[in-house]
Order: sequence, then C-alpha cells, then structure tokens
Amino acid sequence: MDSLELLIDLHRDGERQGPGGDAETELALQLAGVDRTAPLRLADIGCGTGASTLLLARLLPNARIMAVDLRPEFLDVLQARARQQGVASAITPCAASMDNLPFADGELDVIWSEGAVYNIGFAKGIAGWRRFLKPGGLLVVSDITWTTAARPADLQRHWQAAYPEIDVASARIALLERHGYAPIGYVVLPPHCWLDHYYRPLQARFDDVLRRHGHSEAARAIVSAVEDEIRLYEAHGSHFGYGMVVARRVS
Repeated sequence: MDSLELLIDLHRDGERQGPGGDAETELALQLAGVDRTAPLRLADIGCGTGASTLLLARLLPNARIMAVDLRPEFLDVLQARARQQGVASAITPCAASMDNLPFADGELDVIWSEGAVYNIGFAKGIAGWRRFLKPGGLLVVSDITWTTAARPADLQRHWQAAYPEIDVASARIALLERHGYAPIGYVVLPPHCWLDHYYRPLQARFDDVLRRHGHSEAARAIVSAVEDEIRLYEAHGSHFGYGMVVARRVS
C-alpha cells in the first residue's frame, strides 16, 4: 500500500480530516449572513467524511448540498453518517476533483470548503470556483495561513516546502479582491480546532493503523510524519493557523 492509501486509511475513520469545529463553521455561516430558511444550492468542496457537510445540513434545513470529494471512501462514510443523523435526503455525494467540478455557471448560492483548497492552491481554487457562483453568491474557504509577520526558521522551511502558497491573511484578502470577490469576514481557527478536534483523535488511531498494516515501514513513516507535524504545531502554533475567509461574488 502506498503512502497516499495509508493516509486515507488513517483519516477514513476520523470525524475530520483537518482542523475545524462546529462552532467555527456556524460562526462563518453567521458572518456570511446566510438566510437559513432559503432553498439554497450549496457545494461543500473537499468535504472528506462530512463534518461540515452534516452540520450545514442540520443548520440549513431547506438547502440542497452537494458533497464533493475525490475519495469515494470518504463519501461512503459521509453517507452512512448522514443516514444516522436523518439528513441523507439533503445531501448528494459527488466523487470529483476540486479542479474539475461538475457544476454549471451560476448554479450555486454558496461554495464551502474547509481545510481542502491547499490541494490545488488558494488562488487557483477561488479563481476557478467563482464562475459556479451566482452573482452575490457566497464563498467560505479555510486555508493554512501565517498569523505573524516573522516565523522561526524551521517552521518557515517546513511550510514553504509543504505548501509554498502559504501567506498572511492580508495577502489572502487581496487575492479575493483581485479575483472578483468582496471580503465579508476572516476568522483564525483557535487551538482546540487543531488539538481537540483533529490531532488528538488522529493520535488515538495510530496504534490501530500500525496494527492493520503489520507495523510496516511505510505505515511507521506515515505515523512519524504526522507526529512531527503535531510537534511543530505544539511548538509554533502561535505563528500559523487555518484562516477562514468569507466573501461574496461581485458582478
């Protein structure tokens, strides 16, 4: 099994595949000024196993939500959870790449994407997705962001290698404006979104993953890499985080 399949196996049983939280998702919904009773068409792009999708389905009872992820394994988990929570009828799973979405121009009222746009890059994501939004449609995206002007050298090297597009919030806002959006709000996810909702549950699954894969060298390498990432956040989390931007498409 290659490293990608091992990563998928590690994350498949998780509620979240990245930092986040229900309260923060709801805060973004409030900042966006969404009419919760409206019959919205919403796409949750890079939805994983559906933490944000399921919450949005509960908070927006008249919305039709397209849950988009490249991995059918994640969508299978999402559908099972949606049935358990009684919201399956509101959610349509869609196995697709976020840079090749099956939507018509102007089809969507809201595009939502938590912790996933790094797969194609923030600039490419917001530029490419804009056409799917109606004029005045809403964009909510979270992405890894510097929260200080200066950073420790080891932290800078790590994220420049892992995600060269990482930048400060002001640069993210400038990109939104350049690509035809009017910014509405910006929120940095607090530490509990990383530690309590993402990293600690990941750590609790390490032993099971290693056991399933016979403590193979590849499995141990994946676990070691995630442990290194966790230590980096614990040491330097004041310098970076996920910034959630809320914006509106301008005509």
